[in-house]
Amino acid sequence: MPTPPPASMTPVFLWVHKKIVDPLLQIIRRGTEPKQLAFSASLGITLGIFPICGVTVLLCGIAIALLGSHCHSPTLMLANFVATPIELSLVVPFLRFGEAISGGPHFPLTSDGLKKVLTGEASREVLLSIVHALLGWLVAAPLILATLYILLFPCFKILVRKFGTRPSSPKRPPPPPHTNPDARLKIRDV
Repeated sequence: MPTPPPASMTPVFLWVHKKIVDPLLQIIRRGTEPKQLAFSASLGITLGIFPICGVTVLLCGIAIALLGSHCHSPTLMLANFVATPIELSLVVPFLRFGEAISGGPHFPLTSDGLKKVLTGEASREVLLSIVHALLGWLVAAPLILATLYILLFPCFKILVRKFGTRPSSPKRPPPPPHTNPDARLKIRDV
C-alpha cells in the first residue's frame, strides 16, 4: 500500500513520490534480493542512457527476455524511466567521447550545423555523429554498469532491511490459520 506523501509537498515532489518512490517501495516490499535489485537498476539506467532516444524501452525488453529470472523486470523498467532525463543530457558527451575514440571529425553543434541538418545537407555527418555517440556509449556502458552496481548494492541492502518483508524464523512453524476455538477444544476432549 502506498505511503501518503506529506500535504506540504509541491506538485513536482508529489509526482516523484507517486511515480518513483511508491513503485520502488512496492518492489522492495515484495522480497526481491538486494543483488538482483542492484543489478536490475544498474542495467536499467545503463540501457536508459542509450544515446538514441526512443529505443531504450525496446533494449530493456530485449534484456528482460534474454536474462529472464536473473533480472527483476519492474526494477529495470523503473530505472529506465528514471534515466530518461539523464539520457538526454548525455547524448552530446557520448558524441564527443565517440569522436575522441575514433579520431573522427568534430560534428558542429551550431546554428549553421542545425540549418544543414534541417535542409538535408548534412545527412552523412548526422549518421556519422550517431555512430560516434553509439561508440561512446558502447565503451562507457560496462564502466557505468559496474559503477552503478557497486554504488547501488549497499543502498538496496539498507532499503531491503528497512522496508522489506521480514521472513518468519525457520525454526518456528508458521502460525495456524484462524479457526474456531470450539473446534480445538473438541479435538482435545476426544
